[in-house]
Amino acid sequence: MIDGTGAPAIYASVAVEGDRLRILRGDVSDLKATRRIDASGKVVCPGFIDIHAHSSLVILDEPEHMPKVHQGVTTEVIGIDGVSYAPLRRESDRKDLIWINSGFDGSPSTSATWSSLSEYLDVFDRSVAVNIATMVGNSPLRVGSVGWDMRQATAPEMDVQLGLLREAIGEGAFGLSTGLDYPPGAYADTDELVALSKETAKLGGFYHTHVRYTLGDRFLDPFREALEIGERSEVPVHLTHLCRLVTNPGEADRIFELVDNARAGGMDITFDMFPYPYGPTKILIMFPQWIQDGGPANILKVLKDGEARERIRGEVVPLAKDWDHIWMTNFKRPENKKYEGLSVAAVSEGRGLHPVDTMSELLIEENLGVSFVGEVIDEDTLPDFMAHPLYMVGSDAVMIGDFPSPMAYGCYPMFLSMMVRKDGRMRLEDAIRKMTSGPAQRLGIHDRGILRDGLFADLVVFDADVIKPNVSRDDPKALSDGVDYVIVNGTLVIDQGRHTGALPGRALRKV
Repeated sequence: MIDGTGAPAIYASVAVEGDRLRILRGDVSDLKATRRIDASGKVVCPGFIDIHAHSSLVILDEPEHMPKVHQGVTTEVIGIDGVSYAPLRRESDRKDLIWINSGFDGSPSTSATWSSLSEYLDVFDRSVAVNIATMVGNSPLRVGSVGWDMRQATAPEMDVQLGLLREAIGEGAFGLSTGLDYPPGAYADTDELVALSKETAKLGGFYHTHVRYTLGDRFLDPFREALEIGERSEVPVHLTHLCRLVTNPGEADRIFELVDNARAGGMDITFDMFPYPYGPTKILIMFPQWIQDGGPANILKVLKDGEARERIRGEVVPLAKDWDHIWMTNFKRPENKKYEGLSVAAVSEGRGLHPVDTMSELLIEENLGVSFVGEVIDEDTLPDFMAHPLYMVGSDAVMIGDFPSPMAYGCYPMFLSMMVRKDGRMRLEDAIRKMTSGPAQRLGIHDRGILRDGLFADLVVFDADVIKPNVSRDDPKALSDGVDYVIVNGTLVIDQGRHTGALPGRALRKV
């Protein structure tokens, strides 16, 4: 048994009573149980907590959530990258936010409706396979005050944002998230984010940020802004997918220097990353933010305008080393299904179009819902980030399309097989801490992420000698090996590698 704290493994039995757990020492053969699981030679540990999940909408259509729960994930943190789907007072705004983000969160067919964050959380409670915790994104805060316009918020509009933020955290959100490459949240300037972060800090939350990657030198300056926000507001800072901009060996040290100096100066700072060199998101991220001024309907209008298209063509560059390393997915129209998994370069050649025109036409045809996976990170530096003391695992898995990112099905087995078994860079106990008590501590959740008497029974049983991902370019949805059992709130969800159909997940609320 590995308890999640980083302490050495011990030999013990774990009992589940209702939705809680007990640690038992010694001979338990005489104890009565409705089910016994022989975990001899296996690891029993807390369920994994994904600190960066894009399951907000997908899980409503696929509540069994097989890709993630089969990896050992028992809790997901949603509302990431500035995009939560509550609070939103107007149904039209909720639909438009889903529309503009359909390239990475999908378009659910659910008939469920909600307005407040509390109502949104209720949709998940005991209706999905894993626990759900949420951040409140600054995009719905701006939509509920400024609207969809690319401009600075006025003082009265800031008062509205702060009121919505207080309401959302009061109803259970764990803090504020931003995605400063994703409008309309990206239209917020530093001062606006400082004001929101000050309020977040007062309410005991933290700041979870996808930084403004286009800022300044496009390398360290984006992180400097995040640290400035943390320093001015005194909010705890969590930097997501930290090594996103590292494309060459040696660059990691410069980012570590920033983070370590901030930590030494007293800032409460952590970060996450996924164990693959690929970055998934909506293809719209590569287009200039001015085309998104006014919301999703305006995007389509601009893309269809000849003069605007010419300007766009001069501004868009690949979010990878070239167009051959950006592979598209999530096509709905039958005539476009043949493009699933193909690169922008390959599709452009087939269509006889410039890459920007290819993407523009596909965005129009697919109503903005195109996603992509790009090779964007220096693979050799990944272990350095994952071995850092402030690191925790976050999948950033985009779950849509026929060719999703490898993190969707392989993040946690990849991390364990890479860092513990293959490279030997990390003790198994420390690796598990980065997936369990580390994220729980960041969230401020005290009753999960550790194996202790009386805590919630979120458990994983896996074989440390076997666990590994099976995803590949040709088979991106292959399930991993090595995870035998997953228990969520005392209920068996994965039994001998198979989903039981149980949906015991709960909506977790900040207290």
